[in-house]
Amino acid sequence: MNQFIQSWADAAYTCIGFFWMALWAFALGYLISSMIQVFVTEDRMQKTMGKDNFKSISLGTFFGFISSSCSFSALATTKSLFQKGAGFIASIAFLLASTNLVIELGVIISIFLGWQFVVGEYIGGILLIIISTVLIKLLKPNKLIEKAKRNLEHENDQMGDMHHHGMSQQEPKQDKLSSIHSWHKVGKQYGMEWNMVWKDVTIGFTIAGIVSAFVPDGFFQTLFIDSGTANTDLGFFTLLEHVLVGPIAAFITFIGSMGNIPLAALLYDHSVSFAGVMAFIFSDLVVFPVLRINAKYYGWKMSLFILFLLFTSLIITSLLLHYGFAAFDLLPQGNIHSVQKNDPFKINYTFFLNIAFMVISGVLMYWSFTKKTGHVSHNMASQGKTLETILKYLAFGCYAWLIIGLGLKFLA
Repeated sequence: MNQFIQSWADAAYTCIGFFWMALWAFALGYLISSMIQVFVTEDRMQKTMGKDNFKSISLGTFFGFISSSCSFSALATTKSLFQKGAGFIASIAFLLASTNLVIELGVIISIFLGWQFVVGEYIGGILLIIISTVLIKLLKPNKLIEKAKRNLEHENDQMGDMHHHGMSQQEPKQDKLSSIHSWHKVGKQYGMEWNMVWKDVTIGFTIAGIVSAFVPDGFFQTLFIDSGTANTDLGFFTLLEHVLVGPIAAFITFIGSMGNIPLAALLYDHSVSFAGVMAFIFSDLVVFPVLRINAKYYGWKMSLFILFLLFTSLIITSLLLHYGFAAFDLLPQGNIHSVQKNDPFKINYTFFLNIAFMVISGVLMYWSFTKKTGHVSHNMASQGKTLETILKYLAFGCYAWLIIGLGLKFLA
């Protein structure tokens, strides 16, 4: 019993430490995302993505890059763009870019995993789009695409407009950087960004803390074959097992892309291969809630096709990244950042950045709750009421777990 209490206390402390390490990065990322979504209009988005040519796919990638990182919001926006005439490949490019190429994700990865994983994330995001494009061209799912469009024709256009992931509907002239009204809208958008991800982040970081304290090293060595072996010594079939198990682990946790990063760091701390960790990071769009939402939008056949498309693409991408980095002798060796051993609360640049961004966040949240700003983009994606309720109560349960655990840490 004493061992369990000690592990509980350590899990809670580790979870809070993980979040403290990443707090300023979350705030910076969502501030940048909110500014882009307020100061950039989406009028041209749907007009320029109507064909599946190089230009449309490139624009879909760019629009995804400047959007927010919430996986569920990206699903809703992708549906909206496709519904309003964007090409299927361009829509998939937007979906992949908005969950893999966004700025805030790279910042979080740099904190927990190091620069190799940041480079892998951005190169991998491009590879995912290229491979998905090639697969769609080869497989030619024209009947599925037409059926998906027919399913969307029955949707209420007003519901689609409520879930725009992209930019504000206001004309650019009204959204000047010097306008206090526009900055109030940034505050409103900033609050909505946090409202999208607080449950995923809470659950993801709590699970990471629990895994770090309760799960023995032997579990990871059993789950990922030869996980204690150096990256350069792993054979092809071992790497293939790692990139197959990574998505399975993500499927079980079903946490969004931002909440997955501390878990990915734990995998790497337990010597899972570079390919396996990258596959885990890329797996935020092949989890069951995403499958279910896509089925609601497009039908089950198209949803399963998208699952196959993204799963195949991430396997190929993760292997290409591993061997590509190995060819240039860039594979990370050992634990670059041992997130369990570092003291997250020491006085360093993280401490001062967190204080600064907590002040900025306070001002933005004040504007979010008190200022009437008119229309801002409602990019909360529909996850379904049942799932949303489950996630909310799981998050509240996490808070109770953390409070009791911190009490045990400092009082017992």
